Amino acid sequence: MKGSTVYLIFLGLAVAALGVLFTLLMGSSYQRAVDQRSWPQVEAVVLSSGVGEFRHDEFSPREYRMEILYGYEWKGEAMTGERLAARGSAASKDRVRIARQVKEFPAGAKVPLFVNPKDPAYTLLKPDSKAPGYSIWFPLLFVVGGLGIVVKAVWVGTKRQPKVAATPAVP
Repeated sequence: MKGSTVYLIFLGLAVAALGVLFTLLMGSSYQRAVDQRSWPQVEAVVLSSGVGEFRHDEFSPREYRMEILYGYEWKGEAMTGERLAARGSAASKDRVRIARQVKEFPAGAKVPLFVNPKDPAYTLLKPDSKAPGYSIWFPLLFVVGGLGIVVKAVWVGTKRQPKVAATPAVP
C-alpha cells in the first residue's frame, strides 16, 4: 500500500471518529432533555427573584445572573430550590437581558417545576432543549464522509497497477 493510501485511510477514520464522538455527545444531550421532561411536575411558588451581580476578579467586567428561590412540596415535605436550568442560570454582561428573564418569574408567581424523582432536591424550572436530537444528522455526515474517504482510498489503492519500467526499444 502506498503512503498516500494509508494517509487517506487514517484521515477518513479520524473524521469518522470525530463524527461518532459528536453524535454520541448530541445523543446524550437529547436523551437528558427527554428524561427531564419525563420527571414529575409539581407547582412551585417563586419566593424571590432578582438580578445578581458578580465579577470574577477586580479586572473583569461585571456580569449578571438571575437569582431565584422557589418553594415546592414533594411527598408532603416542603422544600426549596434555586436552580433555573440544569446548568444553572446563564451569566450575561447585559443587565437588561437578565432583568427580562426575572420578569418571567416574578415573586409570588406559581410555576411548573420538574422534580428529579431520584433526587427530589434536584429541580428545574426550564428543562434542557431537545435541539441536539433534531441536529444529530450533522455529525452523522462526518461519519459517512469519513467512511467514504476510507472506502475510496482502499478501492483506489487496490486498483492501482504497479508501474512497469519501460524497456528501451531495440534497433
